[in-house]
Amino acid sequence: MSSRALPPITNEDLWALPRVGQPALSPDGSQVVVPVMRYDLEENEGRSRLWLLPSSAREAGGGRPRDPARPLTGEGYSSRQPAWSPDGQSLLFLRKPGSDAGNHPEHNQLHLLRLDGGEPERLTDMPLGVGDPRWFPDGKRVAFLSEVHHSAPDPADTAKLVAARQEAPVRARISESRLYRHWDHWLDEERCHHLFVLDLESGDLLDLTPASRRWFDPMDPTGQYDIAPDGREIAFSACASEAPFNPVRWGVFTVKLPVRLRAGARIPAPRELGRRHAGGCQRPRYSPDGKWLLFGMQREMDFYADRVRLVAWDRGHRREQVLTEQWDRSAAGWCFDDRGNVLLLAEQSGRDALFSFPFAAATRTGRAQPKKLRSGGSFNGLCATGGRILLNHSSLTEAPELLILNEEGKRPRKLSAFTRPLLSRRRLGKVEERRFAGANGAKVQMYLVHPPGGEAKRRRPLLHLIHGGPHGVFGDQWHWRWNAQRFAAGSGALCVMVNFHGSTSWGQQFAASILGSWGDQPYADIMAATDLLIDEGLADPKRLAAAGGSYGGYLIAWLAAKTKRFACLVNHAGVSDLQAQYASDWTQGRRRAMGGEPWDDLEGLDRYNPMRHAEGFTSPMLVLHGERDYRVPYTQGLGIYNVYQAMGLPSRLVVYPDENHWILKPANSIHWYDEIFAWLDRWLGTGKRSRKRKGK
Repeated sequence: MSSRALPPITNEDLWALPRVGQPALSPDGSQVVVPVMRYDLEENEGRSRLWLLPSSAREAGGGRPRDPARPLTGEGYSSRQPAWSPDGQSLLFLRKPGSDAGNHPEHNQLHLLRLDGGEPERLTDMPLGVGDPRWFPDGKRVAFLSEVHHSAPDPADTAKLVAARQEAPVRARISESRLYRHWDHWLDEERCHHLFVLDLESGDLLDLTPASRRWFDPMDPTGQYDIAPDGREIAFSACASEAPFNPVRWGVFTVKLPVRLRAGARIPAPRELGRRHAGGCQRPRYSPDGKWLLFGMQREMDFYADRVRLVAWDRGHRREQVLTEQWDRSAAGWCFDDRGNVLLLAEQSGRDALFSFPFAAATRTGRAQPKKLRSGGSFNGLCATGGRILLNHSSLTEAPELLILNEEGKRPRKLSAFTRPLLSRRRLGKVEERRFAGANGAKVQMYLVHPPGGEAKRRRPLLHLIHGGPHGVFGDQWHWRWNAQRFAAGSGALCVMVNFHGSTSWGQQFAASILGSWGDQPYADIMAATDLLIDEGLADPKRLAAAGGSYGGYLIAWLAAKTKRFACLVNHAGVSDLQAQYASDWTQGRRRAMGGEPWDDLEGLDRYNPMRHAEGFTSPMLVLHGERDYRVPYTQGLGIYNVYQAMGLPSRLVVYPDENHWILKPANSIHWYDEIFAWLDRWLGTGKRSRKRKGK
């Protein structure tokens, strides 16, 4: 079948595609284990399976004859977070053990798989499950995270307390803190993650942070601790603030460990590093020789997109050096390679890039000069050993797969091809990158994604996809929830992703340029891109639409207030009232971000508040929201929908009771896309439904 005859990607395809996770390289670099998630649309859930690939493979997992990829775990359980033993003979991983195993089978427990054969062995039965397993260098002990209650830190006592609370007739939630819930769940101030160590020979379990009351990152606690090469210290990142958590700051802590880690061993209290950094510290990593600790640091407490600098802590002399202060990029992930170089990821111009710098030279001069090794697309899951660098890579035309490089970042090779069998049978749209004059004449970047087969230069409906944040980016990335290829195929429109002022990857000044003025320059950038594409004959001025989520939903509401040019709008989980957004889970930095506070600068807060400009609302709006959304409470969606209804304007409301800020369940996602495409078809006449109506 020729490429022109191939069908476009569908809603169902997005959930049929395998989702390749973060890889783990064996200690000698010869093998890779990676979790691959597959979803069952009938069951409306997914299961992740661990696969073993030789690092010398090319496009493994695609199902070709003599494919070297082989599964390590079965399909009946969801297995994830693999960790290699130092000798490369065993794996730790997490999975729920099932109803017939242990007292707490509903939570992920730690399992051990020996690669020479046999069934996985369950190692833990923690009442609230475990996460982020790591091996100690001696291969005899393993560390992991597990939640406990402060008043009952022993796992058995935590289990009793959890059971008692589940049977309690009153389940009131009480707080006197500023931060008391996060994303889609309430934060129990009496519950937090502790670090545990398990001796594999004796079975002894030891709490390494027995007195800690510090939260690990409530969004994702993984990757926030490291074990020193000699096994005598652990460094971790956790909340450095005390109740009432005003402000919230994350810090790096170290814990000295005794030579004999046995039950009952006395563990000293953690010590905090980098306390003077107002923006907090994160993600510590020990240097291979153990003399240094490398971690990330931010200077600004009230600007979450403040760039992350890398800090080197001299463990012997107890002093630090900020290595990347002069580098106008934000480090997003880092590790050491076999030669002692630091590898790191950072956004650059709407893409991700891999950088490197010699650590020893940087600590001698006090300044790192990262060298770009590779850029293009999106990277995550960085790891390096055995002279190899391994990444998970995707782009606007490529679903995530594993990419392997040599130690210089060259000779790239696609290691995996789990998504190829399906994507090779689908036609994707052409992608272009453009620069144009945006607000105040500044250069602004955008991506154009054409519908499959729609590359010819002729006027089409235009659909803006507006990213959230606001300090985020619609980059060269395969996005599972807001997939540009699916939007282009499903709408038949030219999809435009403008990385407006405030977006990340163009330096600190560009990101910070919209603080206090959310609706100003981003609006001008989007309208300038619209005019350009109309002037070039690519966009039909009578069939303009825009869709956005979170801050992108805010811009949808602002577009509704300020212009009548759009035939329809799609607002997912969007902020519509800046005052009411104080019901969010995270209110730190509001004054600087939004321009004011309700009690002392109402005029500044209202300047770019869509609800204060509702007299301008005219464009039909589809409002979608998750009822469990604490980041942008779903009352924000109800509010703007109710105003539309009161004004007698065309509007439609879709609320998902079982979703948070994101639409994550397969059936809901398929329904979500269908609602959006039906709305676009209704007002733009973009799809089959309108053609059928015209034919009646």
